[in-house]
Amino acid sequence: MSLRRLRRLLWFGVLAFVLTTFVSGVWSALLAVNVEKTPAVPWAVAAMALLLWGLWQYLGGRWWPRTTSRARREYLRAWPVKGRMLVWALLAGALSLLALTGAWIVLFQSGLMRGNTLPAYSRYPVLTVAPVLVMASLVGAFVEEGGFRGYFQGMLERESPPATAIAITAALMAPAHGLTQGFAWPTLVFYFLVDAMLGVTAYLCNSIWPGIAVHAVGLLVFFTLVWPFDPMRALAGRAVSDPWFWVHVAQAAGGSVLATMAFLRLGSVRKMTTAG
Repeated sequence: MSLRRLRRLLWFGVLAFVLTTFVSGVWSALLAVNVEKTPAVPWAVAAMALLLWGLWQYLGGRWWPRTTSRARREYLRAWPVKGRMLVWALLAGALSLLALTGAWIVLFQSGLMRGNTLPAYSRYPVLTVAPVLVMASLVGAFVEEGGFRGYFQGMLERESPPATAIAITAALMAPAHGLTQGFAWPTLVFYFLVDAMLGVTAYLCNSIWPGIAVHAVGLLVFFTLVWPFDPMRALAGRAVSDPWFWVHVAQAAGGSVLATMAFLRLGSVRKMTTAG
């Protein structure tokens, strides 16, 4: 790899990391002001939707400078996905979420990770909480998929084997997860698996759209059905005597097998599509 290409690759990595951090910070700031001043009116959702739309348009090639429009559109790789490829991508993603929710609970019950601290939803109106959770899921999905699986991983795939590109991208995202949730090994392992799954999806589909859908739904599932119940779970030695612990072990294992089969089928569809 030439020095010029290496500098470009490093620039894309920094861009993806800064972009994700900046947008998440803006959303957090808007939300904090919203719930403090006017909790009954979720205006931060509308403001963030407008900002997210503008950012997406720019990353996808619109506006100045026109000389970079084509490159930005190609790097984002938000290409439409249809037919069998879309079906298998979404099925593989859904089965992966089944496995990953089980894996999170099992890893959390090890007692070695602190998990996510969520706001006290009960303090706010349902008509505020619901759109806020949806927007939080969309922000995470659009920004991370666009910055990391689009720009950065897409650039890496041009310079290295797909498996290497996926692994490097997932590893690059580890510090961002660690800064907010701690650097315990179960946390890093979990998010590496999540990011690798989304990276495989982006590569096989040559598009980030299926990953955006899976990512957004996954965040919403964790926001509502997984993370709020973590404080009530049995930990460490007490976990192995909890029947639900073994249910989640089976969920993680069975979901992993089914998701792998679906991804293999998605790979076959990709080969047939490429050959055709």
